[in-house]
Amino acid sequence: MDWPVTMLLFEQVDMDFSANGRAVPAVRGVDLAVEAGEIVTLVGPSGCGKSTLLNITAGLFAPSRGRALYNGAPIRGINTRVGYMTQNDHLLPWRDVLGNISVPMEIAGLSQARKRERAEELLSLVGLSGFEKAYPAQLSGGMRKRAALARLLAQDPETLLMDEPFGALDAQLRLLLQAELRRVAKRFGKTVLFVTHDLDEAVAIADRCVIFAGRPGRIAEVLPITLPVDRDLFKLRFDPAYNELCARLWSIIAPELASGLAASQ
Repeated sequence: MDWPVTMLLFEQVDMDFSANGRAVPAVRGVDLAVEAGEIVTLVGPSGCGKSTLLNITAGLFAPSRGRALYNGAPIRGINTRVGYMTQNDHLLPWRDVLGNISVPMEIAGLSQARKRERAEELLSLVGLSGFEKAYPAQLSGGMRKRAALARLLAQDPETLLMDEPFGALDAQLRLLLQAELRRVAKRFGKTVLFVTHDLDEAVAIADRCVIFAGRPGRIAEVLPITLPVDRDLFKLRFDPAYNELCARLWSIIAPELASGLAASQ
């Protein structure tokens, strides 16, 4: 029998930052296990530490207290087994699509033939075949995101860290890329940690949704997403189970948003 593998484990993680000579708490007492192949979305008020957890996973920060483990080992230094995608696609403007996708493979020392073969596979996977020679300035916003996703996959990371990667897109493009991400992640067994402020998105793509309260950030609740694994994202809005989960998520997060607004006034 195959047992689940815990890919990422936070044990009583605290994170402080220094500002004007004093410690400012960002995250407090986070306990969270993410299984291999699981898609977990993180939602909550701005500044509650969601991106901080991604940065800890990437090895950019070390916890102030507690432990962060990746595949059973403490994270020490840059975690080369994860890939990171942010709101900005960070495509190199002087390189065409093929050249951008090839960057991680060049770093890995792949042969020219293998780079070309792998890049063409990825272009087909994200629906960009025929745009190999196009430059970022010639691409639409959605196509740029597809190219950035292909470059992320070219690294072949076990885990995808995604910090509001589709936030700047219109609703139609966002839906297309949500479906693309979920399809690719499930096909290749990628673990995904995905930060979003879009509650519909948080439910649509996830296996579980982690709701944060803040500040400092702490986990208020973990919501299992009891939708089919092979769900059709284009039809979810007509699914009562999906709408019920969205309503449940909103009922959890609304008091946190209200308290955060009151604290800022």
